[in-house]
This record gives sequence, structure tokens and C-alpha cells, in this order.
Amino acid sequence: MRILGIDPGSRLTGYGIIEESPRGYRYIASGCIRIKADYFPDRLKQIFDGVVEVVERYQPECMAIEQVFMHKNADSALKLGQARGAAICAVQTTGLPVFEYAARQVKQALAGKGNADKLQVQHMVKILLNIQGELQIDAGDALGIGICHAHYQQTALRLQQGLLK
Repeated sequence: MRILGIDPGSRLTGYGIIEESPRGYRYIASGCIRIKADYFPDRLKQIFDGVVEVVERYQPECMAIEQVFMHKNADSALKLGQARGAAICAVQTTGLPVFEYAARQVKQALAGKGNADKLQVQHMVKILLNIQGELQIDAGDALGIGICHAHYQQTALRLQQGLLK
């Protein structure tokens, strides 16, 4: 299964594509959609168009995205929520299913603890996907969200098959 992970932002939206197979995970691509517009509605359109382009190029079978959490600044949280909405709408136009995960779930799935820091998450992403060298933080977070989805799907499948009790 090919999974698109999205780390939304109103100035920089990270994306990561992984492929899950019985042998593990394979890195396909990652990067950032860089938002150049100043007018906020134009930024949302750039996010929408950028996500549509990523979906067309890499043909994922689903998308995983982080749920909104409350920032100290309510205005920032609202903008993040709108950026997230633009990414979700872009994927919905293609008919792909969308899965949402809390930041704590992503950290738990990757580092084994829900309060892991960004460096621990990035380190585990690089290990699980056998990535050498530097990884952009937003792209790494998006890959982590994709890996989190794969973990949760594997667990759900094992539960259905009666392999976990």
C-alpha cells in the first residue's frame, strides 16, 4: 500500500510517500510545498494545488494527516486548521480515504512514547526508511505520519485476524 503523509502548515506543508509491504516500509519521496503567497486564501489554494500535484505524481492509495492541536496562539491554530482543510479537500477530490492521527499517536508509534521530541521522531523515521543524510523536518514529520498510519493499519488487521488478544 502506498501512503501519503501530510504535515500541514500555512507557509510550508510537508509531504512524504511511503510504500508498505510485508517486508517493511520503503521510502518513495518526500518534500515540502512552499507557499509563496501573502494573501491567506491564495496560500490555501497553493496548498490545495500542491497536494493535488503530489497525489497525481505518486498515486498514493490513502492519506494520513495530523489532527489539529491547540497552539498557545489561537490565530495560528485556526490557520493551521485551514491549511489542513485545504490538504484534506485536495485529497477528497481524488476519492482517496483520509486518516487522522493525534501528534501523541504519531510519536507513540514511532518512538514508543507519546512525549518524544522531534529529533527522536526524525531519527526513527530515518532508521525505519533507511534514509541516509539530512531530512527536512516538515518532510520527516509527514513521513512519520505515514508510518504511524501503517502501524495502526497493521494492528487493526492483526486484531481482525485474531492474532492479537
